[in-house]
This record gives sequence, structure tokens and C-alpha cells, in this order.
Amino acid sequence: MSVAEPWSEQSGVVVLPGGASVRGRRVGALASPADFALLLAPGPEPTWSFRRIRWPDFWVPLDRVDALDALREALRRAHGGERVEVACRGGVGRTGTALAALAILDGLPTERAVSWVRAGYHPRAVETPWQRRWLRRVA
Repeated sequence: MSVAEPWSEQSGVVVLPGGASVRGRRVGALASPADFALLLAPGPEPTWSFRRIRWPDFWVPLDRVDALDALREALRRAHGGERVEVACRGGVGRTGTALAALAILDGLPTERAVSWVRAGYHPRAVETPWQRRWLRRVA
């Protein structure tokens, strides 16, 4: 990873259906700066703007309304040209679920979201049945 490396070429970056790029990562991993982060787990706070969602490991967000509001904010920022990232402890389950939710909010059919995020981000993204069920309620 290099700060000089274009955002779209960095590890963990996926391109949403509408063309905006979003990076997924582990919350504790070294990363080049972003403009905005959705943090889905406790951990170090970045020096850039962020919003934390209360989202237990292997589960779904505790506050659905707040989570959807935060995801919509991230999507607006990404489409506005900001470098947006999503991060949880392991960078797989919650992060993958949030990336799939962003893709759904951006127009991807719900039934394609899990396969999309597994193909483009991580093969184990969206780890649990209740995360898959939660995605069906995003749209």
C-alpha cells in the first residue's frame, strides 16, 4: 500500500454499481488516508472523519435506522468523490455485509449482493444467515 497509489487500485477497494469506489479493511490495519470511514467495531479512530455503527461481531447492526442512515451518508460521500472506507475488526463479515448493503442501496438487486461482494471483495464476506437476511431488508 502506498499513499501515492490511486484509490481505485488500493487493496480492498470495490466499485459500486453506480461507479463510486469504497474501500473495505480491518479497523486496525495500516491504511492510506480516506476522507470518511464507517467503523463497525471498536478500535483505533482514524484521523479523518468517521461514523461508528454499533454492530456486534457476526451479527447485524443494533440500530437499523442509524445503520442505514450511516450507509446512505457513506454512499452520498462516495458518489461525491470522497474516499470512503468501511472497517470492522476482521475486515470480512461486517465489512462485507456493509459493502453489500452499499451496493444494494446503489442499485444492485438484493439477490446478487452476496455473490457480488464475495467475488469483488472477499470470498467469506457476509458470514452468517442473519447478515444475509438483514441485507434483504436493506432496500
